[in-house]
Amino acid sequence: MMQKAIRRKDRASSDEEARNLMTNCAYGVLATADLAAQPYAVPLSYVFREHAIYFHCANEGHKLDNLNANPAVSFCVVGQTRVLPDMFSTEYESAIAFGSAHKVEGSEKEEALLLILEKYAPGFITQGKQYLAARLEQVTVFRIDVQRLSGKARR
Repeated sequence: MMQKAIRRKDRASSDEEARNLMTNCAYGVLATADLAAQPYAVPLSYVFREHAIYFHCANEGHKLDNLNANPAVSFCVVGQTRVLPDMFSTEYESAIAFGSAHKVEGSEKEEALLLILEKYAPGFITQGKQYLAARLEQVTVFRIDVQRLSGKARR
């Protein structure tokens, strides 16, 4: 995977800042492409652990079709922003991951769904586990193996 280096090196975030942002943002945007190189980007809920991003989706749809055809993806999160109209600019923080998405099954699927539950519904773990158990076969879970993660900010 050939990637260009960040152009504005003065705005590059540290690896730790990029990982923290990827861990703590509420949602991200998954970018995929089909075999004809037609891009498709969609916002989604996710969880970031170690060097992997987990997310779930329905058992059919555009996103799933693209991932099955071409597992190469990028995933972007945006943290705090503030428009600076008098400076014609914006303060921002963002991180982007590049990697390959793979469907997960069995215990890894269940563990990923539990991580997502803990992130988005921490006060409802017992009810969430029951909800997940009843719908486990109705969702597909993917893991993005992050091969490169970078962050950028203007603060």
